[in-house]
Amino acid sequence: MAEDAPLADAGGVYRLMTWLTASFPVGAFSYSHGLEWGVEDGTIRTVDALVGWLDDLLSLGSGWNDAVLAAAAWRASAAGDWPALAAVADLAAALTPTAERRLETLSQGRAFAVAIAAAWPCAAVDRLRQGGADLAYPVAVGAVAAGHGLSLGATLLGYLHGFVGNLVSAALRLVPLGQTDGQRALARLEPLVRTTAGHAAATTLDDLGGAAWVADIASMNHETQYTRLFRS
Repeated sequence: MAEDAPLADAGGVYRLMTWLTASFPVGAFSYSHGLEWGVEDGTIRTVDALVGWLDDLLSLGSGWNDAVLAAAAWRASAAGDWPALAAVADLAAALTPTAERRLETLSQGRAFAVAIAAAWPCAAVDRLRQGGADLAYPVAVGAVAAGHGLSLGATLLGYLHGFVGNLVSAALRLVPLGQTDGQRALARLEPLVRTTAGHAAATTLDDLGGAAWVADIASMNHETQYTRLFRS
């Protein structure tokens, strides 16, 4: 049997798999994105409820907006338009709806840039770090991916997979759900993740917006939750 032909973009796939998995040092495991309050108040107790929550985030909330911002950052970085990239970074930081969600995205963005600069340097990450402005996580990922020549579609798919994967992992610890339930949730979310990535690839910043108010309110309530495992 002949050997399979190598992947056309094997290096890019390898980088995305490395950057957007739980082992990459951005501290994603310590954030639940408001999910912890959703479990506390009884909204999320089953796989169906978890999938519905994440479906809303991808369609109407932060998952969608993160993808739009990552796409804008990717385009600015690919074009070498550093003022435009700085403007996207400023907008992303300003759009965070709660104190904990701001902490979450800015902490991960800074950590991502530091780790990339140390192990996977490129001009884009140098520019991001020189800017000194607040750096949201999707902006960092989009800019760095373009700086390494990764396609926009693959970048968005990888980012959104990491987004839902981290929240499913949080739900396994909080609800609790079994490992198989977590895989069922990821399998059910695959079509929407792919669709959202495809739609976001064709967006501009004018497409930002959402209506996932329950998730935002959950994040606000988490700030005063008496006992909690996560930082958001």
